Amino acid sequence: MRKLALSDEILLSIEKPARYIGGEVNSVMKDKDEVDIRFAMCFPDVYEIGMSHLGIQILYDMFNRREDTWCERVYSPWLDLDKVLREKNIPLFALESQDPVREFDFLGITIQFEMCYTNILQILDLSHIPLHAADRTEEDPIVIGGGPCAYNPEPLAEFFDIFYIGEGETVYDELLDTYKKWKKSGASRKEFLRQAARIEGLYVPQFYDVSYRGDGTIESFAPNDPAAPERVRKQVVMDVTDASYPMKPVVPYIKATQDRVVLEIQRGCIRGCRFCQAGMIYRPTRERSVETLKEYARTMLKNTGHEEISLSSLSSSDYSKLNELVTFLIDEFKDKGINISLPSLRIDAFSLDVMSKVQDVRKSSLTFAPEAGSQRMRNVINKGLTEEDIITGAGQAFEGGWTKVKLYFMLGLPTETEEDMKEIARLSDRVARRYYEIPKEQRHGKCQITASSSFFVPKPFTPFQWASMYTAEEYDRRAHIVNDEFREQLNRKSLKYNWHDAQVTVLEGVMARGDRRI
Repeated sequence: MRKLALSDEILLSIEKPARYIGGEVNSVMKDKDEVDIRFAMCFPDVYEIGMSHLGIQILYDMFNRREDTWCERVYSPWLDLDKVLREKNIPLFALESQDPVREFDFLGITIQFEMCYTNILQILDLSHIPLHAADRTEEDPIVIGGGPCAYNPEPLAEFFDIFYIGEGETVYDELLDTYKKWKKSGASRKEFLRQAARIEGLYVPQFYDVSYRGDGTIESFAPNDPAAPERVRKQVVMDVTDASYPMKPVVPYIKATQDRVVLEIQRGCIRGCRFCQAGMIYRPTRERSVETLKEYARTMLKNTGHEEISLSSLSSSDYSKLNELVTFLIDEFKDKGINISLPSLRIDAFSLDVMSKVQDVRKSSLTFAPEAGSQRMRNVINKGLTEEDIITGAGQAFEGGWTKVKLYFMLGLPTETEEDMKEIARLSDRVARRYYEIPKEQRHGKCQITASSSFFVPKPFTPFQWASMYTAEEYDRRAHIVNDEFREQLNRKSLKYNWHDAQVTVLEGVMARGDRRI
């Protein structure tokens, strides 16, 4: 029987102790003495958020299919356990074996969001792993990072041994095979990093030197080791239908942010929104076959007991077989009370037929992302939506029985004027007005339109990557202009408006485009 890393006394003194004990349905147990490679897979946030991440589940399943590898999970502890670990000098541990992370061969960290960078340092510190890669010895794990933020890894360059650029299903097997051979050879840690640097898609920061001009711009960026390529190319899974997918995802003990079966119906996006990093870095668009997805749904529901299926992609309504897939899911599972979730919908492509089928199972709110209130701004960002598309789509939703609609906007976009800002409130009001144009006897109570504004953050590898940002004070000023305009609208009782933290936005922007000097 496993011995837990935390005593009963500690577990009873902290919030949600089930975050830290492992042993969930479908978690993988192996004999550590029977494997060659131990891989700690880390999502640098709390358990509930990390357990909802599909990428971790894919790699966890893929690695554990290898007989020579045992992949375990690691999450950021909450503040209460962080304090206990430090006070009692207990090293951070993996959930499955409860062994200290420092004893593993690899610590893999997915880097999804700039605001998790400090969590990464927390993970390293609590694991008793030196923060800086240069200070690590032969006894320390190889620390490897991947995910969307790895496309600009420079702010974290000093803390990682390797960055994986691209989609994880491609060359991880080659990396693990290389490590296994290196481990048996008895060669140095640096020699393994040289071998890793020769694998396409892997970036080893210590093998590159950066110099700067007097004005702070980069003068040169060049390899300092023959093993390092001049340019690292992202890795892409061209056939996602045959790619690894977790048929037995781990079922969390406590409610996760997304407690459901997730079907990734396609990867990439056919659109070209100029602010969107995901739409650029995950190109090209690749669809999973509808027959494969049908089988995935049956198997994963059987293996998990979940009561909801989420169709995941950057733009679900652009999936060419959406109607066929949704019709199948409804017909197959309607008697079992399985809910179908359709995130990432485009108003112009969302069919009333699909909506009405989903509505038959269980009502929920719909989320649309116009991104900008005025047509001028939508043209600037290449959103490809007209106001007619938006109002027509909302009308179809209302007529299909929905009464709650969420609208996502962005403030601080390049060339934005005060008139563009105010159009956010006016467009939201026109959406509410469309609801009240439906005959009273056909309505389903009062409607609720919730508009939310994030602030524009220029991201690397997007057309807007060189755009300037505003100060936090200016972002807040713009949000208040929009908020004041909401108060002037005719249907204001049906409208709600909120916005993101401006200080956090500025910090995110600094880290998104920063370099090694941060």
